[in-house]
Amino acid sequence: MTATTTPHRRRFARPLPVSVNGVAIASADIARETQHHASPDPDEAWALAARALAIRELLRQEADRLGIEAEPIEDGEGRRETPQEARDRALVEREVVVPQADDAACRRYFEQNRRRFRTPDLYEVAHILLSAAPGDAAARQAARDAAEVLIAELRERPADFAAAAARHSACPSSAQGGNLGQIGPGQTVVEFETAMRSMLPGAIHPQPVETRYGLHVVRLERRIDGRELPYEAVRQRIADYLDEAVHRRALRQYVTVLASRAVVTGVDLGGPTGPLVQ
Repeated sequence: MTATTTPHRRRFARPLPVSVNGVAIASADIARETQHHASPDPDEAWALAARALAIRELLRQEADRLGIEAEPIEDGEGRRETPQEARDRALVEREVVVPQADDAACRRYFEQNRRRFRTPDLYEVAHILLSAAPGDAAARQAARDAAEVLIAELRERPADFAAAAARHSACPSSAQGGNLGQIGPGQTVVEFETAMRSMLPGAIHPQPVETRYGLHVVRLERRIDGRELPYEAVRQRIADYLDEAVHRRALRQYVTVLASRAVVTGVDLGGPTGPLVQ
């Protein structure tokens, strides 16, 4: 008789019951909440969902204790708060005092982060696309070989690029000699953008650039460097960012204070708080 082995299966730890001051949070509610806390690890998704519901229960109990009531409101897109979301919002507005960022703080942040506040670099680029499906290894290799031949020819005779694009490119830009116009960050696939950023104006990329569309012969016509934005143009954006950061810190501290006065089981209320009022 031959011995057989059973493949090892991961066993997830059975979660502890979650409660806040004796009020239990049902496992079924936590399971439903996990859809809002995407994670490749089911245990982590469960813990995040349990934590979010425990915080909401903590806020509900505090709103009850303080006798807070509030009318639900709608946002600019017609979404309306639930009654409990309205009470959470009113509780936070009353109990969490957050100072707004003044001009000195905004200017200081601007000076320390000038590189963040500039217009994006733009690239005028042309290409020749030799199309090949991602899963077709033979077609990909043939396209690579053809692209390498074109690169070698065009580095010898750069003036032939437009004619070569008209003959060989599978992109509609072939009608314009392969010219794609001005391209900024995020307007093309990552591999193509990475190649553009590494090139000098007037150069042809030394290797074919592979993307899901096929193999590209790429020439950079011109690079237009971004420019720094003046403080006045970004002051409100900085103020909003700083206010949000301070608000989140204050919420974390408030939840920590509430949790320290409560009896919480089955969940850790430490760490980032996240949005308390959806």
